[in-house]
Amino acid sequence: MDRKKWLQRAEELMNDYCKGCFLYEHNKTEIGKRQAHRFCISECTVGLEIKKYGDKLAGIYKEEDKKS
Repeated sequence: MDRKKWLQRAEELMNDYCKGCFLYEHNKTEIGKRQAHRFCISECTVGLEIKKYGDKLAGIYKEEDKKS
């Protein structure tokens, strides 16, 4: 994939799954905004996928990460 498709795919994931996410809203009220965001980027499967696209865009995604 090229950069434009990576960006488009990440945007689609955010629009489809992240906007209005119940878990994010619940975590934000229970444990705070920072910890809710941390949950999204470290434990949520959609957040991990978005992070992978962000890493690709930043040029730090490694080929061996793709295999595991």
